[in-house]
Amino acid sequence: MKAIQLRMARAALGIGVRDLAGMSGITANTISRIENGSDAKQSTIDTLQKCLESAGITFIDDHANSAGGGPGVRLSASPDAPMSNDETIQYKEYLDPASSGGSGG
Repeated sequence: MKAIQLRMARAALGIGVRDLAGMSGITANTISRIENGSDAKQSTIDTLQKCLESAGITFIDDHANSAGGGPGVRLSASPDAPMSNDETIQYKEYLDPASSGGSGG
């Protein structure tokens, strides 16, 4: 988990630093320092990540879902959310503006 992902996760959940501190047992000052780029023990990062995941956050690594995408987060689907049979598939040639097209458009 990167600092930007920590900030994005809090924003997605609509919680503040103090809220996350209460949920995780990590001090608000430590969370703020991590969000501002300070190093932290891996165990602290792991605790925060597990806490956020249990609250419904999924962490997305660099380039996990698109050719140009950076790290991010998304809210996990609620168990009550209706399921959809629709899928979006992006082929690599569709993502590359220099390609000749193909079946991905």
